[in-house]
Amino acid sequence: MTSCRQLEIQFEDQNPQKWCHPLKEEAFAAIMGKENPPVHKVFDERSLFSPLLFGKFFDPSDAFPLWEFDSDELLPNLNSSGQRSVVWFQTDADCVLKADLSAGSGVGNNTLQVCVEGGKVLEISGQWRQHKDPRKKDWRSSHWWEHGYVRRLELPENSDWRRLEANVKNDVLLEIRIPKTYPNGNTSQAK
Repeated sequence: MTSCRQLEIQFEDQNPQKWCHPLKEEAFAAIMGKENPPVHKVFDERSLFSPLLFGKFFDPSDAFPLWEFDSDELLPNLNSSGQRSVVWFQTDADCVLKADLSAGSGVGNNTLQVCVEGGKVLEISGQWRQHKDPRKKDWRSSHWWEHGYVRRLELPENSDWRRLEANVKNDVLLEIRIPKTYPNGNTSQAK
């Protein structure tokens, strides 16, 4: 049986400073060097959240201009291996992102959040829960990257971000649709 749930889109990040410390390549290597299966699944090289998704290290908290690239050209290694987990494309009416989150199983279950920042950046993020160390007061005294994941994407200039929709099917298939606007201000192209 297929289950589909619509994600609530936040238009103001409740915690805008959570990604203020960049993920450096050596810090990522240290995180991946630890024996932590959930971390390895979420940051798998074919995951939407991997800093290595686009072939070389790229901090996922930096906004990436995804829709400026063709997915077949930017992710040729995933195409050739048959392990395609992320695809994006444009139709006449929408910009669409589809991502298989099964590489990061456990990502679902209401931990996934979608936020639009200032009408310019789409943030897809989540957090996994670990046992808290009673000596640590909150996440700021720990390493956020060891507890959370993010992918920030620049929204296309012609996007109607207020009407963005995000759905998750079976807790593993994420689909985000961003309607386009046109010079006349309509959300559908005049014929």
